[in-house]
Amino acid sequence: MHILVTNDDGVQAPGLLALAQAMRPLGKVTVCAPDRNWSASGHVKTLERPIRVTETMLADGTSAFMSDGAPSDCVALPLLGFVEKVDLVVSGINPYSNIGHDVTYSGTVTAAMEAVISGVPGIAFSLASQDRPANTPADYGPAAQIANVIVKKFMDESLAEGVVLNVNIPYLSVETMQGMLITRQGLRVYRDALDKRVDPRGRPYYWIGGEEPTGVNEEGTDVGALASGYVSITPLQLDLTNYKAMDVLRKWKFQK
Repeated sequence: MHILVTNDDGVQAPGLLALAQAMRPLGKVTVCAPDRNWSASGHVKTLERPIRVTETMLADGTSAFMSDGAPSDCVALPLLGFVEKVDLVVSGINPYSNIGHDVTYSGTVTAAMEAVISGVPGIAFSLASQDRPANTPADYGPAAQIANVIVKKFMDESLAEGVVLNVNIPYLSVETMQGMLITRQGLRVYRDALDKRVDPRGRPYYWIGGEEPTGVNEEGTDVGALASGYVSITPLQLDLTNYKAMDVLRKWKFQK
């Protein structure tokens, strides 16, 4: 099993190192990740300029590749032949949860989607470390243990093609987690605000800010699972078609 490990937080992010270390007992591991933070970048593919890849070293002394491209590029390049054939792509461990509508923004999740587009299974791992005590560094150890368990189970079982697994892990010890739940996407509530400012030359510029997003705590969703102390495993598909809306649209009478 050749496992590609990537992320959207940059090659030196501690969550990436924890995930790579958790994967090494399961097979050969190649790390290819961005050279900088691409959080909330969504699904990006670089086409209008060359992509540079250089070898670097992680904090534990192991080698990795870093690219000046987006997270999706860091998956596309290896799958297109930059390294030998890849059997599985794992992305993360993101420092914050990726639930509900976050999946469309998340470079972590869309990196796993890039794998599935290319016919390779993809799993995204995120840790709800926003729930940790203030001013304390995130501990990725429990999340890495969970990632190991899930990937090991994936290797033992079968999964239909075209499925992306989006895994969100509560910020708890493994012993205090309630278990794992198969969930659907919940409803993310964003509280964005526009901050308009003026630069020293008198020109306006803008920041998108606001309060931390919340979610609707509903049973059976990724939001509800995390709130109850469960690991959330959400199977996603790349077909975004709203089939019920197709039936409605077929009844529309369009005028030429």
